[in-house]
Amino acid sequence: MNSEGLFLAIAVVAIVLMVIIPLPTVLLDTLMASNLLLSILILLLALTTPRAIDFSAFPTVLLVLTVFGIGLNVSSTRLILTLGTRFNGRMVRAFSDFVVGSGGNQGLVIGFVMFIIITAVQVFVITKGAKRSAEVQARFTLDAMPLKQAALENEFNTGTLTDEEFRRRKIELQQEVDFFGQMDGASNFVSNNAKLGIFITVINLVGGIILGMVLRREPFGTAIQTYAALTIGDGLLAQVPSLLVSVATGILISRSNAQQALEKSVVKEFTQSATAFYVGGGTMVVTGVLPGFPWYIMVPMGIALFYAGRRLQNQQRTRPFTEELAEKKKKQAADAGAVAPLDPLSLEIGFALIPLVDADKGAELLERVQRIRREAAVDMGLIVPKVRIIDNMRLDPLEYSIKIKGVEVGKSRIRMGCYMCMNTGGVIEEIQGEKTTEPTFGLPAIWITEDQRDRAERAGYAVVDPPTIIATHLTQIIKTHAAEILGRQDVQTIIDSIKGDYPAVVDGVLNAGQNSFTVGEIQKVLQGLLREQVSIRNIVVILETLADYAGITHKAAPLIEKVRQALGRQICLQYVDDEQILRVVTVSPEFQQQLIAARVDTIDGPGAALDPASRRAWISAVGAAIAAVKDRGIVPVILCPEELRAIVRNSIERDLPGIVVLSIPEIPSDIKIESLGEIKGAQ
Repeated sequence: MNSEGLFLAIAVVAIVLMVIIPLPTVLLDTLMASNLLLSILILLLALTTPRAIDFSAFPTVLLVLTVFGIGLNVSSTRLILTLGTRFNGRMVRAFSDFVVGSGGNQGLVIGFVMFIIITAVQVFVITKGAKRSAEVQARFTLDAMPLKQAALENEFNTGTLTDEEFRRRKIELQQEVDFFGQMDGASNFVSNNAKLGIFITVINLVGGIILGMVLRREPFGTAIQTYAALTIGDGLLAQVPSLLVSVATGILISRSNAQQALEKSVVKEFTQSATAFYVGGGTMVVTGVLPGFPWYIMVPMGIALFYAGRRLQNQQRTRPFTEELAEKKKKQAADAGAVAPLDPLSLEIGFALIPLVDADKGAELLERVQRIRREAAVDMGLIVPKVRIIDNMRLDPLEYSIKIKGVEVGKSRIRMGCYMCMNTGGVIEEIQGEKTTEPTFGLPAIWITEDQRDRAERAGYAVVDPPTIIATHLTQIIKTHAAEILGRQDVQTIIDSIKGDYPAVVDGVLNAGQNSFTVGEIQKVLQGLLREQVSIRNIVVILETLADYAGITHKAAPLIEKVRQALGRQICLQYVDDEQILRVVTVSPEFQQQLIAARVDTIDGPGAALDPASRRAWISAVGAAIAAVKDRGIVPVILCPEELRAIVRNSIERDLPGIVVLSIPEIPSDIKIESLGEIKGAQ
């Protein structure tokens, strides 16, 4: 426990012990003065705090201060009843002399009247109003919490809020609910404390008179003069701090979530109209000249209001010019925003698809988009940017379009209220429906209605709803275009995320003098891996490999091959069977020699400049070998030497996209290789 926590714990325990242990009058005076000071500070904090939740410790402070005041009241009562006329508490005596003075019985009556008025105002006006406000505020805040949470999640899923803003707003929302819930209970402390003050005052007065007359044999006049005066002083000294805290409670609750301090709000709202000042000033002047009214007070006040209204009117005349200038600046900013960068990833929908992202109707698609982003981070190590979902009136009402940096990469049309059925090979009964094409993989499908869903599932069809269709399409787009989505800022974010745990790795790549890599060079390597569906989540191994070869080359193509070899086990485990066997097709020596002879190095890596006839023969041979493997229900994998892997992959990517090409150094020694055939010319 730190020193502040230890001091607070000791203070709370001491407050409780004050009720039991008698205090010397000097210490009692010090604590009473501290209680008054703390009450003033709390009132000032309540006045200057912009929002209620910014003073989140107030309910706890209120409880501690209430117990502190009760302890002081009990201690002072004990000393007053014990010492009687010999009581020398300076704070109590000072309040008593100030209120009662030397007025005798008249002073006592005036003192009691003041005490009763202050107590009544606190109990029946301020405290009761604050308690009721706390109850209503807590109820409305709790009822509105689900709607506010849904609105926040909607803004976050559509990209309006960043991760940091979303977390901050969510924490603030929870703090708001907790604060007003605590204030609902804490307001009872203030109310009951005021009532307890009345009870203690009566005990002081009655008990003091009885003790003075019966035990100390004092005359009635002396007893009532002594104990009444001390009771008034003690009661006021207890009620004044309590009144300050009650006012602070009312102010804090009534301010709710205002975004600026009270004095700024008052100045802003009281200076909205110069007419109010003119009318008020005229009223004061007219009233002041009437017989019997103090004209020397009211007329100057009226003139002062006229002067204030005049100044405010002058400010209002210049305000349109200021607002016009601000509007011009805003327009300039908007014009600048017209050339702002496009969204990294966006989903545009027709107006008939809006219910899929409407929070009031479940917002199924929003939840799935958020899950897709998390899964991409886990599976591929890719930080998928927020998917901005926009309703586009230029689209067909049932169409959606997926764009990367403003360029459309996927588009389809779906039917709301219907389900898409696909025959995956296990259908035992055909169902009639509107023919369509599944947008992700281009499979033939049909649309069916809700009442046909159960029948289609029993018949063996794969049945998916509209949110699943869009989510699956978006997932595949992210995987296919992961290299385009990964930007330099994303790479910097990934590096920053591991810098705290792996500073030596990061320094070895970015701060290695002449061998340092730029963020752009690292991005090219990561993009090359993502282009072949290799996860970059193991960023530490990737950076270590780059550091190992930094003195040899900074070109992306050879570095990608070395990183793939370092991630060889991770890559191969995606394609092995349960017995750890990797089934592959190899390239014949004839084709290997032909590809090596036709090798050309480009910016994007090595390729093969084959003549048209040789290229057709090569693609035909690869296609035939791959088709034979697929017919056996096995994922096709091409295995070739290290120097040929990139050439083979780049030469077939356009005609046979998505084919896995591995090099021999990528295969770990404990994974068995089984050859299913060879790619050769005459097949």
